[in-house]
Amino acid sequence: MNIEVVKSKLHRVSITEADLNYIGSITIDEDLMEAANLIENEKVQVVNINNGERLETYVITGERGSGQICMNGPAARKVAVGDIIIIISYASMDFEEAKSFKPALIFPDTATNKLS
Repeated sequence: MNIEVVKSKLHRVSITEADLNYIGSITIDEDLMEAANLIENEKVQVVNINNGERLETYVITGERGSGQICMNGPAARKVAVGDIIIIISYASMDFEEAKSFKPALIFPDTATNKLS
């Protein structure tokens, strides 16, 4: 039996941009992507702490070291610059494997989106 478990989590990062006219997705600083074990085009869930919105999208690689977290396309209407969000990805794995799996849980500085 396979179950879905948390694979990666960027906990409490700030939205730095919202680009309604972009084709879609969320742009994430490459440093944050690497720390959280996220790859480009990976499906993620975005949870907005400020307004309770939850949505799914995919990752685009942002400029390394920039702290960039940009919600793109129609989802840009679900955030405001400065909102605090959580970005989560999940993996499907065997139940027994899931018991010992350790997700990448990253807690950057919320003000800068930089790693400590």
